[in-house]
Amino acid sequence: MKIEQIYIGGWFQRTMLHLTEIYSFMKDGTSYLELNEKKLLGLRETLGIEELNFEVDGFEQIEFTTKDGVGVKIFEDGLIILSSKVKNSEKLNAGIDELAKYYEERLSPALSYLFSLGAPVPKELANIKTVYPYFIVLDNAKPKEMQKFMQSIDKQRYYEYSNKHFDILRGDKYYFINNKTKSIGRVEAYIEEQIFVREFKGQLHRYLDLHRIIWERIAEVKEKTKVRGKDIVAFTSKIEDYAKTINLVDSRINQMSAYLKTREKLALNDPEFKDVLEIMEYRYETLGNTLSYIQNIWKMTQNYVNSARSLFSDLQQEVTQKSISNLTIVTSMGVGASLIALFTEDSMPVITIFGVFYFLALALIGFTVSKVMKTIGEKSSYEIADKDYEKIG
Repeated sequence: MKIEQIYIGGWFQRTMLHLTEIYSFMKDGTSYLELNEKKLLGLRETLGIEELNFEVDGFEQIEFTTKDGVGVKIFEDGLIILSSKVKNSEKLNAGIDELAKYYEERLSPALSYLFSLGAPVPKELANIKTVYPYFIVLDNAKPKEMQKFMQSIDKQRYYEYSNKHFDILRGDKYYFINNKTKSIGRVEAYIEEQIFVREFKGQLHRYLDLHRIIWERIAEVKEKTKVRGKDIVAFTSKIEDYAKTINLVDSRINQMSAYLKTREKLALNDPEFKDVLEIMEYRYETLGNTLSYIQNIWKMTQNYVNSARSLFSDLQQEVTQKSISNLTIVTSMGVGASLIALFTEDSMPVITIFGVFYFLALALIGFTVSKVMKTIGEKSSYEIADKDYEKIG
């Protein structure tokens, strides 16, 4: 049994505009954006590009190979596929590690810096470690050989599929694909779509988890009966951060339907891809349904955060108004004392040492009273007027 190639990949929303910027960077290490020229050249050098091409095959795409034998495809919608040949089956794990290392330590940092300007990625999503599906392509392997090979690497088994071009055994982290033909084109087409589907689904799942995190953190505060005055400013600041994150994610989610429709259209219109549609076609529909669900639940999250913003804005105004009232009382006491002293004097006031100490004593009393009033305001409990809903899931 011979291992032909291994593949990994990822996807994040891009357009043909981004692809043009990537090509300029990979061609000569330049960018028209205000980025550090020396750093750009250094990042390009780390990629070890040997042969670079810009092609159109359904999608516009960049293809290049590296000095280490890594093949890279970058499509205009943001799909990235990396591959390498396996010369020795016993060194499969080393080959997978090297491919993943190239993506994580060389390609990903280069693209991250190239697109470091503009709207940021929410911090809750920026540091997520991608779990790659590893695609191992075999050359004319026998069924028993595939089964044995799979059991030695991946104990979990989800499904198997066969057509006249290739056989598939899917495990947990691994896809074992037996290529029955001389051409690898159909296998690569399947791998590309499978990575897109997995990444698309993975992003939606992360957005669902982020919705749960934001909702629960706000609920911890918003659904309390009372809150102390000193905590209101901190809670308001957190809610503003959540609102910013929601706006950033909302735009990402709303972009996703366009990519899904384009991928589905190209797949359905590709006669060479029809052999795979029986295991892929329904995935586009279910992804579309899942996307609609996430869009609706994200809208609900947005409304929940906005209601919390409004609620705590009102509470903050109440605290501010109370502080102003307390300050007015203190000021009035000071002015009143001064007027009483003025009107009870028989002659014009004269500055004396006693008078200076008297003034300082009044100022200290006023400051102390103000501090006491502020502390009382911070420790005061403010009622949160909000409906309490029972959770259903």
